[in-house]
Amino acid sequence: MYDMSILRRGLSVVAQCKEESGDIWHAHYGVAAIASYFFVKENQLPIAIATKVIAQSNAMLLKHEFSQDKLMLHQLDYLITERVILMALEKTMDQLHWVGHNIIYAALSLLAIRELGSWGSEDDLTSLEQLIHSFERTIPGRSWIGYSASEVKRLELEANDQFPSIHSATDLSEFVLSELSQFKVIYRAEAHHDLIGHMLTFSHSLNILYDLGHPSLFHKGVPQLLKIVKVLRTSRDLLLGDTMRLISPIDRIPLHVSPQAAYVPTEEAFWNKDHGEMDWDYGHQFKFTYSYYNHVRRAPHLAHLSIENFRHIISY
Repeated sequence: MYDMSILRRGLSVVAQCKEESGDIWHAHYGVAAIASYFFVKENQLPIAIATKVIAQSNAMLLKHEFSQDKLMLHQLDYLITERVILMALEKTMDQLHWVGHNIIYAALSLLAIRELGSWGSEDDLTSLEQLIHSFERTIPGRSWIGYSASEVKRLELEANDQFPSIHSATDLSEFVLSELSQFKVIYRAEAHHDLIGHMLTFSHSLNILYDLGHPSLFHKGVPQLLKIVKVLRTSRDLLLGDTMRLISPIDRIPLHVSPQAAYVPTEEAFWNKDHGEMDWDYGHQFKFTYSYYNHVRRAPHLAHLSIENFRHIISY
């Protein structure tokens, strides 16, 4: 059931992303495939559900992976790849970059390589390293409610933000699930739905780094995550019809409310739907799902408070 070829193929998409697509975003599908594998494994899903999750993940890879001719010829030891990836990541942790995708890509790649034990050639590793370096000096994100991108870049955390002390992965999961549960309305927009979703995936990626034995990187990344949360708190108490300041090249007022999914990803009915019809929400159906349920495994007492808002995040 735990088909490791999904990890290898996912890593191949991540590593080849920059060269083959010309940008940094096609890697979404690679890390989404990795997320599907660990979602199935960590939650010990019944075979009927697991089979459908993996079938959809394979379908996504078939649509979005690059030439198999470039699959790795050699297998570098995990410790070698870890050192290179972490050194690249260190250089991009000074600020918030593209709502944390530098950390998301790196952490999920490391998790997959740790599971495999070894991965890739020197060229594969160099390509992955260059992808992470691509986030240096990039913007924090492009769509915001209440802030412009330049304002987010200058944003400072203050005592009156009243953020709790976060010392561990469990602390972070508890904090993020609590924040998720407090939104009155979740709009289907990059400036809202996607930002809340990436609050889940960014924080989860920091937790992965913590689990892999890198607490210093975890703590370096937490302030950048808190900037996203601080911005989201601007919209946390919005009610339908409330006015808002939207700065976005793609979202437009009036924003549309995201509907609630009728089923959740631990139910077979959720996967009876062909999510390929909407391109697996750019892979986020797997990514948001894995991150949410990983947070719930660390803080199960918050599942009942957060699940209803999570239904808005996975609905399309």
